[in-house]
Amino acid sequence: MSRRVFNTAFKKMVVDLSYARNSVKGATAKLGINPGRITKWSHQQQKPGKKTAAGLTEEQKEIRRLQKALKEAQLERAILNKAVSLFSRGDGRYMDS
Repeated sequence: MSRRVFNTAFKKMVVDLSYARNSVKGATAKLGINPGRITKWSHQQQKPGKKTAAGLTEEQKEIRRLQKALKEAQLERAILNKAVSLFSRGDGRYMDS
């Protein structure tokens, strides 16, 4: 049995495919490659300091943090809009008059 040799571009493409599918097994089934090999390639491609332990770059972490802050701000705004509508009713219950 001959040993298959893969170039760097192919390895990167396979690792990217596994990230896109969110599954190493899904990528290996199509290509006939051992899942352990793709995991090894993935670890080799990570540069020290570039990726975090969770597998996210610093930019991706910042995007997630900002998305969370945006959702919180939208929720606060929705609550304030409901409060304004309650207090601005014309029934006089919440007025100082």
